[in-house]
Amino acid sequence: MSHSPREIPATRYAPDLPFPPYSYVTGRFPHPIGDPRGHSFGHRPAAAVRPTSAQWRDSKAYCFAVDLFNHGYYWESHEVWESLWHASGRRGTQADFLKALIKLAAAGVKAREGRPEGWRRHLQRAYELLAQTRQQAGSASPRYFGLELAELMAAVVRARDAGAPPDAAAEDAVRAVFPFQLSPQ
Repeated sequence: MSHSPREIPATRYAPDLPFPPYSYVTGRFPHPIGDPRGHSFGHRPAAAVRPTSAQWRDSKAYCFAVDLFNHGYYWESHEVWESLWHASGRRGTQADFLKALIKLAAAGVKAREGRPEGWRRHLQRAYELLAQTRQQAGSASPRYFGLELAELMAAVVRARDAGAPPDAAAEDAVRAVFPFQLSPQ
C-alpha cells in the first residue's frame, strides 16, 4: 500500500525557531555536525532541560522537535529528542516515551534512505515503547506530553503495516513521509 502525500501542517509549536536549510539524509547532504558544510557545524546546542509531561508546552526543545518531525526533519528531531532523553536520565516512563519518539524519527530517516526494513523495525520498537509508556503512565491520563497515546500507537501500527513510503528515497527535498502528524494538545 502506498502512502499518499500530505500537506505540510500549518501548526507550529515553536514558530520562532527556524528550520535548517535541509533535512539530513545519509549520502545526500553534508553531515549536519561532522562536516564543515553541515547546517549545524560548529553550533553548540544549549543544554537540554528535563521537560515534564504536564508542562510540555514550556519545553521549547520538545515543541521544536515536534515541529521538526511534522515537517520532515527526522534526523534533526531525533537529535533534539535524544538530548531530552539524556536530560531525563535515560530511564523511566518519561525516558521511554522520548525514546519512542526517537524511534519514530529514526523510522523517518530509514524511509528517506530507502531502507524499508529499518522503517518497520523502528516503528515496531516505537510502538512497544509507547505501549510501555501507556501502561506505566496509567489509564487515568490518556495523554502524555500532550499526545493521546492510544491514537498515536494506532497510527504507528497503520504506518508500519502499510510499509515504507515507496518514493521517500527518491527526493532530495525535505519531505514528510508519515501518514500522520504529532499534534500535542
